[in-house]
Amino acid sequence: MRSMTGYGRAEIKRDEYNLEVEIKSYNNRFLEINHNISYALSAYESYIDSKIKDVAKRGHVEISVRLKQISSNSTCSVDANLVKEYKKAFALIEEISGLKPTFSDYVGRDGVLNISKSDDAGIYKDALDEALSIALNMLKDAKEREGSATKEDLKNLAKDFSSYLDVIKDNSAKIEEHFRTLFKTRFSELKADNLIDEERLNQEVALMIVKYTINEEIKRLDAHLAEYFNLLESSDPVGKRMDFLAQEMTRETNTIASKSFMSEISSTTIKMKDKIENIREQVRNIE
Repeated sequence: MRSMTGYGRAEIKRDEYNLEVEIKSYNNRFLEINHNISYALSAYESYIDSKIKDVAKRGHVEISVRLKQISSNSTCSVDANLVKEYKKAFALIEEISGLKPTFSDYVGRDGVLNISKSDDAGIYKDALDEALSIALNMLKDAKEREGSATKEDLKNLAKDFSSYLDVIKDNSAKIEEHFRTLFKTRFSELKADNLIDEERLNQEVALMIVKYTINEEIKRLDAHLAEYFNLLESSDPVGKRMDFLAQEMTRETNTIASKSFMSEISSTTIKMKDKIENIREQVRNIE
């Protein structure tokens, strides 16, 4: 289990440049990647995203890739033929005007000096891979550490919920006993008044069972808890599935609360709903 929050950073130093990668991850319903990448490395944006997706399935991820040049990657060349042509022209000017040409007269002419800067992003690829690997491993470790702690919290919350469900189960027997007593009393009243109508009595019994029994809700909550503990041990991203499961647990608990006429059950369902809310808060932090 992994958390959606984490941090990773790496800096690779070369003689010619320094390359730094910094990654921050926060909670988010879906995977969203924001970039702040040096222009010289912008061609690698999709490549960087593919690496991030290996360690993050959900969350808001901010990645910064900074490049600092230490030595110039520019080259300078001289157009020798053009210099010769200027020399001829300056010689004629000197003959006519008596003014001698200077060095600045040459270098100030367009095309004499040509400065070019390398735009080959490939020269940074190895350093980018190394920095990404370090930063992403650091991010992954942080997400797993926090995810492990969250997993323990989720286990404890579910154990508390399960103990409350046991209270509901214990009291559900009392509900059935209450029905039996109620039916006997009603049957005696109808018999005394010579108003026994078997069909009518069966209808009343069926209505009371539908209205008050909670056996089906208990069974579904047992099934949800079993799936919950299975998901906790899964190596796959389970955040969305656990959030949906918590919603279903809330629905069943609310149904039990609405059917209950016993104070023990009503007070217990309040505690159960509180645990589910805590579960949902924690689930929002995991992938």
